[in-house]
Amino acid sequence: MQEFLTIGFLTTFLSAAVRTGMPLVCAAVGEDTSEKAGIINVGLEAVMIAGAFSGFVAAFLTNSLALGFLCGMAGGVAVSLLHAFLAVYLRQDQNVSGVALNLLVTGITSYLYLLIVNRYGMPQVETLPALPIPGLCRIPVLGEALFNRDLVTYLLYVVIAALVFFYRRTAWGMSLCAVGENPRAADTVGLPVYRIQYLAAAFNGLMAGLGGAYLILGQLGVFYENITAGRGYIALAVVVFGRRRPLGILLAALFFGAADALQFRLQALGVALPTQLFTSLPYILTVLSLLLVAKRNTDPAWLGKPYVRSRR
Repeated sequence: MQEFLTIGFLTTFLSAAVRTGMPLVCAAVGEDTSEKAGIINVGLEAVMIAGAFSGFVAAFLTNSLALGFLCGMAGGVAVSLLHAFLAVYLRQDQNVSGVALNLLVTGITSYLYLLIVNRYGMPQVETLPALPIPGLCRIPVLGEALFNRDLVTYLLYVVIAALVFFYRRTAWGMSLCAVGENPRAADTVGLPVYRIQYLAAAFNGLMAGLGGAYLILGQLGVFYENITAGRGYIALAVVVFGRRRPLGILLAALFFGAADALQFRLQALGVALPTQLFTSLPYILTVLSLLLVAKRNTDPAWLGKPYVRSRR
């Protein structure tokens, strides 16, 4: 028990929580924007996998992390816009199309990765280096966790702050939320409902693709089948658990990141519990968190419903 009370353990644990939580932050803030426009993307797992695979292949072939991240975001945008096309233009069930995309993208990326392995062996890429912020990184416990990170993590801090301002203080942010609450009223006052939904879906793909690429280029350095391991589904829960607020989403993602980090720390400390229990800990907490917020409905009124302009 004494190992859990040391400064060293807390520092390492919080640093690992931030590290594992950042991909969830990326995917969740993108999904939150999409849901505010009325589009729920259950295929978030597919978007992250597409971003991870595209970013990995680009970085490996060009030896450039910058191109890897750009291609990862482009891959995420492509899959997310495909989902938006099915949901907005074809007016298909958003949950069904999301699940279908998860199966499709997982199968395609697994097959393409096997082709790469057959040609290049087991490829690896370099990962982002840490960029400690002078002074701040020396703060006990929190300094190492928050201010000795990589460039993408610092970028996410800025994105969270920008989204808080965007939703609360800008006409564009209010228009986005209006589309998700009542697209007919928004259309009546002249807002381009379909354009806003496509733009929100594109931003969702951009952020979730970044999250998938960051998982590879910022942390692991390798790709393998089903690399996201359910993180897309957890990100959907993070949106709900964070009450659809950027700061709440950040804290919720760090909570799930802490759960993921805790399983590794407990195994490293030799805690006598089954390995399967450690592995399932993040998913158990996902279910428990949804049970806690089950009665607090913060969904936009038009979430998941296709808007047909000609219907009255």
